[in-house]
Amino acid sequence: MSLFVDTSVWSLALRRDAPRSQPEVQALDLALRSGQPVVSTGLVLQKLLQGFAAAESRAEIVRRFSALPMIVPDSTDYIEAAELRTACRRRGVQVGTINALIAQLCIRRGLTLLTTDGDFAGIAANSALLIWYG
Repeated sequence: MSLFVDTSVWSLALRRDAPRSQPEVQALDLALRSGQPVVSTGLVLQKLLQGFAAAESRAEIVRRFSALPMIVPDSTDYIEAAELRTACRRRGVQVGTINALIAQLCIRRGLTLLTTDGDFAGIAANSALLIWYG
């Protein structure tokens, strides 16, 4: 199983003052140590870098992400993400643009999403999105 790790989990895993006992952070640690495929995309990297002010932290994030395969969305991903967002909205589920794209990247490539962001549960209930549950 390949994991797409959302910003919410990376942020917790990289913070020095955050407890590492959360199941999602432990799952990320285990995946990285065991060689399980972990992938990301530029939007996650950008959001992480925007959240860390210290140059040392930013350099560490760039270093860690340089070892990960990065998914680059294409026009099909953007089109299908818009359709996913519209389908969810019709069912009363509000989905942000970035979360719709992340969900679509996972759906199209058969990836399991590792996240602490509860917004993805609504997407998963209305699509083929797979979310990691401990």
